[in-house]
Amino acid sequence: MAKTIEVTVWATGVVQDKEGRDVCLVLTEAANQEGKFTQAFDNYVDLPDRINVQVRKYARISDAEIENKFEYENHRPNIIGVTEATIMKGINVCKGLQEGGFLVINTTKDPEALLKYVPEKERKKLKAVATIDAIGIAPEQLIDYSGAEGAEDVSAIGAGLGSVMAGAIAAVSGIVKKESILAAAANRTAAKRGYDEVKIKVLK
Repeated sequence: MAKTIEVTVWATGVVQDKEGRDVCLVLTEAANQEGKFTQAFDNYVDLPDRINVQVRKYARISDAEIENKFEYENHRPNIIGVTEATIMKGINVCKGLQEGGFLVINTTKDPEALLKYVPEKERKKLKAVATIDAIGIAPEQLIDYSGAEGAEDVSAIGAGLGSVMAGAIAAVSGIVKKESILAAAANRTAAKRGYDEVKIKVLK
């Protein structure tokens, strides 16, 4: 049975709601180009009705048909992305992390500085933790919803920090190839910098 890789991305508020979604969409589009089976979806428990509410976005990538595609949360994540580092101070973002997992955080700090916020139980499961200054490379994008509730998001996929985070996650985990990420992201330059500039601390 093929293993399904689960990716959970934590973000805050309405703007990063879009950026977190873009991380997952860029990763799954890159995986689609490699002939893999994918899902990218929201956690509707976490709708960002208020400023700075924590939200989660999910992706699943597999070499075969995804068996748990009707589960609407990733309970066993292999890869965690965090678009706002302060989230880690109050929430165990690595809950349920599988052995040999990866943690990638948007911050100007080195990986070691963020490890103290990961509970020991989950820290022991991490294969690597990594950091990337995603906002420094590609600031958050203004979102154009055409002024109507429920309207289509007409902004590009992966134009802002989402492309940087997707590139960094690909570099750390090897979940998809660099060329696939660059082809999937609207901001190729930012995705490339995310891939090339991510700081990685291997733990095991």
